[in-house]
Amino acid sequence: MPTKMVFTCRGHENITALHRTTLEFTKDKELSRRGDCIVGVAADFSLKELQMLVKFSKKMRIRMSIEDLKEPQVAELSEEIEGDVNPTFCDENEIVIRLGSFTSQRTLLTNTNKAAKHLNTNFVRCLKNSTVTLRITIEKME
Repeated sequence: MPTKMVFTCRGHENITALHRTTLEFTKDKELSRRGDCIVGVAADFSLKELQMLVKFSKKMRIRMSIEDLKEPQVAELSEEIEGDVNPTFCDENEIVIRLGSFTSQRTLLTNTNKAAKHLNTNFVRCLKNSTVTLRITIEKME
């Protein structure tokens, strides 16, 4: 029974993280300015692995970490989000988390404590760099 999984994605110059109710990771490599909930592109998650984790979880925590930054005053920036698992999650391309309770096949977590707009401004600034790697750890909470 899996308790966590890790994947990576990268930053993009068009990341704005302004959406008030959602946050998203996508396997797409490009991003328009309209995707204001997207905080990571070129995600390398395994749907099969994620579905196994979903199957055995009711609540999850997502930790997003930007490590090995070139700025000496910032060794690591991270954010954590918690929420309720949507057992019907089954999207191969996108992971969406939501403040509210709306679900779709793309929704991994609902009733979360943060959306894109709530992320630290320094964290978001770093995500605007396409060379930045974002490490995502998703773990079962109970």
